[in-house]
Amino acid sequence: MTTDIALLDVEDLQIELITAHGVVRAVDGVSFTVGAGETVTLIGESGSGKSTTAMGVLRLLPEGLAVLSGSVRIAGRDIVADPRAARELRGRTVSLIPQDPMTALSPVHTIGRQLGDALRLRHPGLSRAEAREKGTDLLAQVRIPRPETRWKTYPHQFSGGMLQRILIAAALAAGPRLLIADEPTSALDATVQAGVLDLLMELQEQEGIGMLMITHDLGVARVVSDRIHVMKEGRFVESGPAERIVERPAEPYTRALLAAVPRLGAWDEDETALTMAAPRGAAG
Repeated sequence: MTTDIALLDVEDLQIELITAHGVVRAVDGVSFTVGAGETVTLIGESGSGKSTTAMGVLRLLPEGLAVLSGSVRIAGRDIVADPRAARELRGRTVSLIPQDPMTALSPVHTIGRQLGDALRLRHPGLSRAEAREKGTDLLAQVRIPRPETRWKTYPHQFSGGMLQRILIAAALAAGPRLLIADEPTSALDATVQAGVLDLLMELQEQEGIGMLMITHDLGVARVVSDRIHVMKEGRFVESGPAERIVERPAEPYTRALLAAVPRLGAWDEDETALTMAAPRGAAG
């Protein structure tokens, strides 16, 4: 389900990378929106600018990268013009699901400690017992079995797929209206990947959250997206509804990306193969 409300409105965003050999335009004038209940995906090869765009949206660019011009409005507030707004919105209105759960989670603290910290950032007055109750509810929401007994376990005691679900729970702890998911399934095998994508779509339907998805995999984009923007060398080379981009790509670059992944439509013969057999929003 989508609405006309623009949770994220990016206009003519330009980001520069300063190198020893000069200045490179890492992101060159991209514009897009994300509405409530909508998933918009940026797809491209490594180095295309998609993750740089996402970090620019969050104002979390690493050293050497800087926003040159453009506007980024989250819930109506321009974080390019007002850096303080970015700090106020991050972890509240907008949350990040990072790429690698093994590096995103602390190995020396329990899952409960880390989820509790995330909850208290949003709700400073929470007691330890209240944080645990809310945290176990979040773990159950992201399909972690026996959440009460998992509260005191450490990241190394979970599989990669379970850790990714815990990162999703941590992102949801803030009660965000917008999620930015940076390659959230790239480290997972196909079966686990399908489960995580199914979870994200289910949560989105339940909560009405808007989502900006970053991926190099057009197969992933096919499953989750309402709209797709294909990036190459910092620019959008093709944009449109997911079904049109996947079924009738206009650009050779998009066709090459599509050819590089398994044809998920081939799963149509197996009626048990989740919802991955057809693009999101397709009739069927």
